[in-house]
Amino acid sequence: MSTQVPRGLAAVLEKKPDDVVITFAKRTATGRAKKGQLKDVPVDEMLYHLFKATISGAKIDPAKVDDICVGTCHPPSPLYLSRAAALAAGFPHTVPISTVNRLCSSGLMSIRNIAQSIKSGEITLGIAAGSDSMSLNARPTPEISAVVDEHPEAHDCVQPMVAEVYKVPREKQDYYALISHTRANEASTKGIFAEEIVPITVRGTTISVDDTIRPGVTAEGLAALKPAFPQWSPSTTTAGNASGVGDGAAVCVLTTRANAEKEGMEILGKYVTSAVVSVEPKVMGISPVVAVPKVLEMAGLTKEDIDVYEINEAFASQFAYCVEELGIPIEKINPNGGAIAISHPLGMTGTRQVVTGLAELKRKNKKLLVTSMCVGSGMGAAGLFVNEARHGANL
Repeated sequence: MSTQVPRGLAAVLEKKPDDVVITFAKRTATGRAKKGQLKDVPVDEMLYHLFKATISGAKIDPAKVDDICVGTCHPPSPLYLSRAAALAAGFPHTVPISTVNRLCSSGLMSIRNIAQSIKSGEITLGIAAGSDSMSLNARPTPEISAVVDEHPEAHDCVQPMVAEVYKVPREKQDYYALISHTRANEASTKGIFAEEIVPITVRGTTISVDDTIRPGVTAEGLAALKPAFPQWSPSTTTAGNASGVGDGAAVCVLTTRANAEKEGMEILGKYVTSAVVSVEPKVMGISPVVAVPKVLEMAGLTKEDIDVYEINEAFASQFAYCVEELGIPIEKINPNGGAIAISHPLGMTGTRQVVTGLAELKRKNKKLLVTSMCVGSGMGAAGLFVNEARHGANL
């Protein structure tokens, strides 16, 4: 099996038996942290419901799954929780599982890990998921020892300063935040997200619509908000121009094209490649500026070749800088809003971006998706995917 990345548009779009393809891509609705519909639902319970929906919706024999990887960041003993959820959902004890934590890119890393295992020939069918409950397992404040903290870059790992270093004004941050809120509200109102959300019934309640998206957000309302982090000069980040804190889970089923065709699975898209990068810790938010060109260069593509970009909106300050530095038309980026509006459950985001991006490409009958995100402590990642689903077919 070839592990070489195809180069050039024709090669990227070419279909080969050993391609790593995605046959199922769904997410739960998101819930507002501490206040929303998933606030009391721990990660293992979210995964349990999502895994059950995956077995049913993907029409797979759970015994044929060779491996599962879950991206998750902050629940205690995440491997035990994920393994238990898989067993309870119907996967036999013969199916192994792992977890991965690279903070905001964890969901993409789960896809990457399963895809690389398929590419290497070690497995044929795998499941990649991402989940976090920011309600029950909020990000703990990083604590580093005094001797480590003496190193300036080590100190910067725990205090990003994009707005200060790159002088991103509050007005610009609110401008990009309003785009996210407006797009997400319009998409939710039109029912667009229903195409990518799999309803789950939790403790007698069916959850099928994001409760994180706020209707009626205005420029005036954003401008009136007080700084959320007054200790971080210049204190321009607010609850309205930073990623929402939320809960949720997302999943992708991956296999070879040959196996998908043999088993009669619908092919939604193809995993092409991914890249991980590292930048100065104090400006961790700018990393998509490095990650996106890297993944494009790996595949011999230009930024103009890509139809949709899903770039995580951790903070409007870093998102604004990335959009303008990359020089990508905002019309191509997060066309249905991003994490500022939808929320950013850390382990879920990297998987959700793929689910959301493929669904959008299907609606538009377009081909190429790049996802990217900054990663706490000064890293970043990006992924390249091809849509193969056509509008009018079931996702």
